[in-house]
Amino acid sequence: MDQPLPETERPTGTQGSGDEGAPPVPDNDLTAADVAWDIEPLVAGEGPGGVGEMLDRSEELADRLDAYRGRIADLTAAELAEMMGRVAEMEDLMGRAMSYASLRFSVDTTEGALLQAAQEKAARIGTRVLFIDLEWAALDDARVEELLADPVLDFCAHHLRSQRRYRDHLLSEPEEKILTELSVTGASAWSRLFDQLTSAIRVDLDSGGEGPGSEPVALEQALSLLSSPDRETRRRAAEAVTAGLAPGIENRAYVFNTLAQDKAVRDRLRGYDTWISSRNLANEASDESVAALIDAVVARYEIPHRWYELKSRILGHRLADYDRGATVAESERQVGWSEARELVLDSYRSFSPELADTASRFFANPWIDAPLRPRKRPGAFCAYTVPSAHPFVLLNWTSKSRDVLTLAHELGHACHAYLSRPQGIFHFSTPLTVAETASVFGETVTLGRMLEATDDPAERLALLAESLEGSIATVFRQTAMNRFEDAVHTERREEGELSVDRFGELWAQTQSDVLGPAVDVTEGYRMWWSYIPHFISTPGYVYAYAFGQLLALSVYHRYEEQGPEFVPRYLEMLAAGGSRSPEELAAMVGCDLGDPGFWDGGLDIVARQLDLAEEAARAAGRIR
Repeated sequence: MDQPLPETERPTGTQGSGDEGAPPVPDNDLTAADVAWDIEPLVAGEGPGGVGEMLDRSEELADRLDAYRGRIADLTAAELAEMMGRVAEMEDLMGRAMSYASLRFSVDTTEGALLQAAQEKAARIGTRVLFIDLEWAALDDARVEELLADPVLDFCAHHLRSQRRYRDHLLSEPEEKILTELSVTGASAWSRLFDQLTSAIRVDLDSGGEGPGSEPVALEQALSLLSSPDRETRRRAAEAVTAGLAPGIENRAYVFNTLAQDKAVRDRLRGYDTWISSRNLANEASDESVAALIDAVVARYEIPHRWYELKSRILGHRLADYDRGATVAESERQVGWSEARELVLDSYRSFSPELADTASRFFANPWIDAPLRPRKRPGAFCAYTVPSAHPFVLLNWTSKSRDVLTLAHELGHACHAYLSRPQGIFHFSTPLTVAETASVFGETVTLGRMLEATDDPAERLALLAESLEGSIATVFRQTAMNRFEDAVHTERREEGELSVDRFGELWAQTQSDVLGPAVDVTEGYRMWWSYIPHFISTPGYVYAYAFGQLLALSVYHRYEEQGPEFVPRYLEMLAAGGSRSPEELAAMVGCDLGDPGFWDGGLDIVARQLDLAEEAARAAGRIR
């Protein structure tokens, strides 16, 4: 799995009515100022020096593994298991070192030297053991199945079987070494540059970016204002964000163009049919199944169209793009860290005490980094690290109620990773298509808990709106982003480098398609593709959100039908990590990914939520 797991724009979170009678929340709780992680245990408290020491030990193990060169075809199952045990030890050391360097960079993107040095060393180590994958891929199927039938290889059997997916796309060992070495100064270097460029973006909210004002704020803080109940606040924030994105957009476009061409070259050399085929293969999904998912979602674009038309009626005006995340709650309040923690833990506990106990570990220990800081990378993610350690969660807490669902989402990832640690280094991470299941499920449980706690029509409308906003952002908006990526990569390969204006045209078109006739796409919004990290660091990733959301909705529907008896199977699925295929993991909780109607089932759930939101809006007197 690609680690850490970054997030694109998070869906607008839970909105509550103002609570004037409540005591004020302390500033340090509103800002989560004291919620910082301690990543030093990853390197045994040795700091940056520990990174080098662990990578040196990894290199020594790689040297010893060279004794297996040219022999893999002749190994017994026991000998293969011994070799894979040494690989696991090497991967654990490298994983700890690389996780430390990456997490350190995430909270201060000016500290890139350690990460760069670690990536360079890891690439050199990786070239020394390339022969393992190449020799394993060269074995015939009968021999492979004979070896993997021995229980001594259970700890790595699915991994070894899955690795053979790439056999038609592997190059010779010298060629693989060249590509691995050059990746450090290629794709990963450009991705690091993009992170530095976006983390340096500052937004002048007071002046709309047009003159002197108070201290500019981070991009995340400005984007959080787009959920404000006040339209003028939203409009000014959007204009300020656009002004903040304008400087350097040519540089970010160049990064995107360069990485798109880099990917085109690699795909051509490896013989991938389309720009997204390599991502699909990594996700254990066929090109055809992913195309079916995309087609199913695009065919139901009437759902977001209906929602934005309803939202326009509720708010009483035609929508612009900066209104799409506006709260429909009649007032908005700030949410402190302590309140959010208790809300999410109570929601998790209502489903499973064991899951809540797992989530509580992340609050009891310094495993979360929450506050906004200068030079901290935007967004939110869960870094799985390695099973001998534990996951870490990064947030950018803005004290908006939408942050509650972001917290619930990332803790879903964290619980998934924590519970799957016994699977070991080869099997604890899942394909990206399944990786979003626990996170989306965590959000859904949290929203469900809040709906149970209120019968006021206005509050129910606000909560249902949050659920819809989340589903639309995760299923439909991410699919629209996939359509944007598809257009960019296709045009880059067929016609050459794209201009900033062309990026904007493709972004505006794909966004207009999903937003529908009730929403006007402003000229400034054409720049907003330029800060989204997934397009740069993990091309093709975004459809995994739609996959995960629809799978999670179906899983949650099973829970609603079956009640407490469902919980053990769900926890068993999480604990299985990546030890089975996505189809097998889904089957553990009663979902059939091979059913052509599977995606429509999840989309029907979203449509029913929209029906309920319309009823609540009428009951609350917000529409006629």
